[in-house]
Amino acid sequence: MTSGSRRKSLVFIVLGVCVSAGALALNISWVIVNWRQAGMLVLGLIVFPLIITGVVLNTIFLVREIRRNEQHDAFINAVTHELKTPVASIRLYLQTLQSRDIDDSKRQEFYRVMVDDTDRLLGTIEQVLRAGSAGAKLRHASRTPIDLSAMVRDCLALARTRHHLPEEALTYRESLANGSAPRVLGNEDELKAVVSNLVDNAIKYSGQLVRVAVELEQPEAARATLRVRDQGVGMSSGELNRIFKRFYRIPGAVATRVKGTGLGLFIARSVIARHGGKVFAESEGPGRGSTFTVQLPVLPPQ
Repeated sequence: MTSGSRRKSLVFIVLGVCVSAGALALNISWVIVNWRQAGMLVLGLIVFPLIITGVVLNTIFLVREIRRNEQHDAFINAVTHELKTPVASIRLYLQTLQSRDIDDSKRQEFYRVMVDDTDRLLGTIEQVLRAGSAGAKLRHASRTPIDLSAMVRDCLALARTRHHLPEEALTYRESLANGSAPRVLGNEDELKAVVSNLVDNAIKYSGQLVRVAVELEQPEAARATLRVRDQGVGMSSGELNRIFKRFYRIPGAVATRVKGTGLGLFIARSVIARHGGKVFAESEGPGRGSTFTVQLPVLPPQ
């Protein structure tokens, strides 16, 4: 939360505390003065908790509304930046190609950058669209058996290419009990988006030295587990559940440096829940890396 939002929240909290304290003092004074009037005393004892409860609930509601509005504003700013930056970059390269005579090698480099910017633009648009449909039920017609191992390998190959990573920066390991790849019944595009988002986040939050380990295992016949572990910035215990909320981003310098919309993990949790699984995060604290775990039910062996 920004310093401005903290000040606003603090104002409403202090106001609520002051009103509650005033009501308490007034009620005690009233009881002392009118202690002989038993009926009024009983009535005051009944009404007083109701007043305090209303004040506290109103304060909590106002603070939550302030935070929600600030998250919406941060989301709009982030999406605007994520849309505007690649468009401006593509426009600049197109204008350069149009106005100057450029050799073929440089032209190919321009084309590659524009394709990357286009991918970034499409990724942002798809993320916003997925967030809008996150509450929709998974259609039975879109469910197909998916080779989880092959899908994860495809996502890792795409991540290596997109982020220009060497082989040792992104490692993959499988531990399958029966030796056959687990199969999941679901929507392949949605599950690919989840895995790609977790891997991309691990890379972006790793800092200069990227060391991301991806593990796929099947500890039991009916369930497969995917772990994405990084050695990056980590997070506090209080952030482990908040990061899956819509629009939420960890405050501080890290969020400023790493661009995003605050929708990726919200979409991941919604998609995994629709597939009958769960996703959660673990971290030993700031600066000590993070581990994201996805658990999915699998189909019986063929």
